[in-house]
Amino acid sequence: MSKPVVTRFAPSPTGFLHIGGARTALFNWLFARGRGGKFLLRIEDTDRARSTPEATEAILKGLAWLGLDHDGEVVSQFEGAARHREVAEQLLEAGKAYKCFATQDEIAAFRDAAKSEGKSTLYRSPWRDSAPEDHPDAPYAIRIKAPQEGETVIRDQVQGDVTIKNSQLDDMILLRSDGTPVYMLAVVVDDHDMGVTHVIRGDDHLNNAARQMMIYDAMGWDVPIWAHIPLIHGPDGKKLSKRHGALGAQEYQAMGYSAAGMRNYLARLGWSHGDDEFFSDEQAQEWFGLDGIGKSPARFDTKKLENLSGQHIAVGDDAALRHEIQAYLESAGQAPLDDVQSANLERAMYCLKDRARTFPDLLEKAHFILTSRPIEPDAKAAKSSG
Repeated sequence: MSKPVVTRFAPSPTGFLHIGGARTALFNWLFARGRGGKFLLRIEDTDRARSTPEATEAILKGLAWLGLDHDGEVVSQFEGAARHREVAEQLLEAGKAYKCFATQDEIAAFRDAAKSEGKSTLYRSPWRDSAPEDHPDAPYAIRIKAPQEGETVIRDQVQGDVTIKNSQLDDMILLRSDGTPVYMLAVVVDDHDMGVTHVIRGDDHLNNAARQMMIYDAMGWDVPIWAHIPLIHGPDGKKLSKRHGALGAQEYQAMGYSAAGMRNYLARLGWSHGDDEFFSDEQAQEWFGLDGIGKSPARFDTKKLENLSGQHIAVGDDAALRHEIQAYLESAGQAPLDDVQSANLERAMYCLKDRARTFPDLLEKAHFILTSRPIEPDAKAAKSSG
């Protein structure tokens, strides 16, 4: 019997939930929900200098707007540091890792010399096979013993088999000399302990997979199924960035796009199910599979997003749309509708929603029913009517 599917979304809380992260979260959510599995959320907050509570809150709000609910409590990677250290010590005890006493200055000097001589800057520690009696009484890092011969094959569901020569892998540090675990160790330990079966993430992490597999193999743990998805590009074919405009999920909420439309659009951004463009959450969960993800970067197209947003507004439940419009007004920093306006809007929704692509569109069409009576003309209008 196969194990139940467990996916995870693991953002770093150093900023808002950007569109690329939102799509990664969506793919993980769709894959798990469509198979009766679990979708977990882990905040990778080990970088204490850059991680902020505000960024964590922004990520949670972005996921809430998109309707991507997660199972269980939010996991903090930083809080698992003791467990990460424990695994590094286990590998040291088993002879699969070693104490490295090389200083930062020594490593830097080695790399400078190698660069000037045109040689590989991959650091090979002289402490790998040293006897314990030769160890100095000095701070040390714990490094894993990387395989030095043969190849590592990443069997990826999107990229296919990716082969890396083991001679290109260094003895990665697991535990720094100050006792803090590195991100690469923390990710593997957390994914294992959380029971993650499928790691679906951006292809900028593809090379990390080979290094992380060293830890899985050394611990005798099952390697998860990898799926590294291409990044999102802007209309100009370059990696999506601030120059392309809005990047954060909450920015799109404040611009008045439908959350259902954004889910539909992000699902189609790099994944396809035949020629289907417009579909419901239920259909997306039923259809979504890793085999439908393309290898090429997808291009973000605001016009397509607007079109899908409009289609979802048109078929949306009137009461649900009313609630979403109130949330939009709050996110955009605008005054909420009062009870009378809200009730009037819902009553008129049937004749408003068919041609609106965004909520600002819809509210503009609803101006006649939202304006307080009696209507007071402005000074210019009053003068012309007099």
